Amino acid sequence: MADVQQALEFTTFERRGHVGVLTLSKPDRLNALSAAMRAEVETVLNAAQADDDLRALVLTGAGRGFCAGADLAAGAAVMSEGGQVRPTQNDKLDEMGWVGRWATMWASFDKPVIGAINGVAAGAGLSTALACDVRIGSELARFKSVFIERNLSPDSGLSFFLPRVVGYAAAADMIFTSRAVGADEALRLGLLNRIAPATELQDAAIAYADEMTQWPPLALRMSKRVLQHNVDCDLADALRFETLGLDFVGRARNDAKESRAAFLEKRKGVYTGT
Repeated sequence: MADVQQALEFTTFERRGHVGVLTLSKPDRLNALSAAMRAEVETVLNAAQADDDLRALVLTGAGRGFCAGADLAAGAAVMSEGGQVRPTQNDKLDEMGWVGRWATMWASFDKPVIGAINGVAAGAGLSTALACDVRIGSELARFKSVFIERNLSPDSGLSFFLPRVVGYAAAADMIFTSRAVGADEALRLGLLNRIAPATELQDAAIAYADEMTQWPPLALRMSKRVLQHNVDCDLADALRFETLGLDFVGRARNDAKESRAAFLEKRKGVYTGT
């Protein structure tokens, strides 16, 4: 992924063993999502999906914020400079828009994503944090819906992700009041899985990812697929999909042998995904 790293302007990417660290990097805008930043994130995710040696991704923000949502100022600047966006026919028939494609992009990435929430996650930034599989935050983490303040109903997947993380009533509370939720309450609600000091957050997030990447990588990816699928189906369908998952995982024959050997020899396994 070296070529990808060199082409980034509004994000950064680094490798830490089997873990990639993707940082939204426009701190003067609290890492608000511009079209250019979203394109870079998509490029990184596509490369990470294709890289068998990368087994998990940490997502965080530079500076004081995780992500303040959509970069409305960027769009306003284009218009003030006389720029015009001429929608194509495909644009006019687009049922999702960029917010929908953003949400589905994260949902279709089948390696674990650990959100390292270093500050405010608001609007589409909250949706992005919730699209991560797990979240670890510092004492500075803060979650806010914001949409209703802008005369908007939720988008970017918020109405899907939030009630699945915290339950309907807690999601309604956050969306209808647009109140901010701090780190301690976020931990109680399930918005955060863990808390770490701000100065140690990135290292703690990587260590969290390492707890996952120590295991057979194909089994890890299939575990995410099974979990995502079975959140919204009946028991019979869930059981069938679990059986299908076991079939896929069994294709990593060397890891299956290594898993048995590690258990019998009482040692840590070394897994290759083969």
